[in-house]
Amino acid sequence: MNVSFDRHELSTILNVYGRKVASGDWRDYAIDMLKDRAVFSIFKRASEMPVFRVEKDPSLRRKQGQYRVVGQNGQVLKRGHELAQVLKVLDGDISLVK
Repeated sequence: MNVSFDRHELSTILNVYGRKVASGDWRDYAIDMLKDRAVFSIFKRASEMPVFRVEKDPSLRRKQGQYRVVGQNGQVLKRGHELAQVLKVLDGDISLVK
């Protein structure tokens, strides 16, 4: 069985996503439900690599937390047990280095 985001988790993610779309920062998203994790990928343009990924990995639930935000270069920007807390890293002014 694949890992997925539940309704509440998806609502929390889409709330942040909607604010960023309204401000013109983001444009598209994709959801992948894999065997070991669920991934919500965020794009600035549809043809690009994702600028951020919100990942849920239940195998890390008892360790550092099952939620994490990963940057475009693969660096973990924030991880934790509470999704809303982890997503706060996306509300700040994050500058992407090219």
